Amino acid sequence: MRPHLRATAARRLALSAAMTALLAAPALAAPMACGHAGPSRLTVTGEGQSRIAPDMATVQLGVTTQADTASAAMEENSAQQRAVIDALTGAGIDEAQIQTAGLNLNPLMQYGENQAPTVTGYQATNTVQVRVTDMARLGEVLDAIVGAGANEINGITFTREDGTEALDDARRDAVTDARRKAELLAEAAGVELGPILTLRDIQTGQGGPRPMMRMEAAMADSTPVQPGQVEMTAQVEIDYALAGDAACAPMRGPRQGGPVHPPMHGDAAPTPDEPIVPGIVEPLPDAPQMDAPEAGETEAPAN
Repeated sequence: MRPHLRATAARRLALSAAMTALLAAPALAAPMACGHAGPSRLTVTGEGQSRIAPDMATVQLGVTTQADTASAAMEENSAQQRAVIDALTGAGIDEAQIQTAGLNLNPLMQYGENQAPTVTGYQATNTVQVRVTDMARLGEVLDAIVGAGANEINGITFTREDGTEALDDARRDAVTDARRKAELLAEAAGVELGPILTLRDIQTGQGGPRPMMRMEAAMADSTPVQPGQVEMTAQVEIDYALAGDAACAPMRGPRQGGPVHPPMHGDAAPTPDEPIVPGIVEPLPDAPQMDAPEAGETEAPAN
């Protein structure tokens, strides 16, 4: 066979292999027609809230006393705190709902100019945390403890002991919020939302406002307390697959190192000046033409 015929046959074989690879590409593509690169994904977070009336209040209260000696300050403080605890149990609070939160004894210092500090007395503080489940009697309980000798109320926290239903409503709102954000972003980017790839429930703190209160020894008939509502919050994170020609993730070529986008399903055939196979930017050169033998010359026999 002549050399230029062998080169032409080799070129046709290469073109045939290239066309075979192109025809086989759609069969190997992902369902989103993105090839091995796969579809891009969109990650969004959603937040939801729901409100519910509290059914429990936690009160931080204490007794602070001062005396000339440390032992006297502690003795006076213990007697006064015992009276407060008796007032709580007398108001219907179970002792299991009363927990010591802090006990402090500190010297009272006097600082003079050009003089060493001196101790003038001692201060003892005993604080307890009380859980009140009868919300209607909360004002009465506060009056009782102040009347018994409590001289510090550091804060009230309103909570819901069983807020599962309200928290579930917040989770539903969080998923709806995430879907709304994803649809808006996908529309703005000119793509469509595909299926959900991952869905995560993000744990967040929950609770309501914590009003700080300071009580005086002299009070009205009953201390007014407004529990209001507590807020349950939920947060989710969702990964969506993206659909559409613009949603395919770029992949890198094995040698060039740059992004190569696989052909989309339904694309038109390449134009004559486009490479048939990615990475081949030049058409295969034609085999050089052999000069015709001159008179008297003979061709070499084919191997």
